[in-house]
Amino acid sequence: MQSENPLIADFVKLLNGAAGTFAGMSREAGATAREKLREAMGGLDFVSREEFDAVKEMAVTAREEVDALKERLAALEGKTTAVDPGAAASDTAVG
Repeated sequence: MQSENPLIADFVKLLNGAAGTFAGMSREAGATAREKLREAMGGLDFVSREEFDAVKEMAVTAREEVDALKERLAALEGKTTAVDPGAAASDTAVG
């Protein structure tokens, strides 16, 4: 013989309903937050990984070219001072 209190049964039904409602609200809030984030991120100007890697590779190549040009300039400046050492001294004295 099982005794069932109608007050407890109603309370359990209320809690089950509330738990279902809260679970639904949680899912809805998560979906809304994801949608808002997508909208916010959609307005930003992002680059793809491939574009980033291409620009990075171009920067490395440019840096190598700059280093090569610096070495060439240093070599040319060395030749200039070797040919006319007086010119370099007079350039530094003017100033």
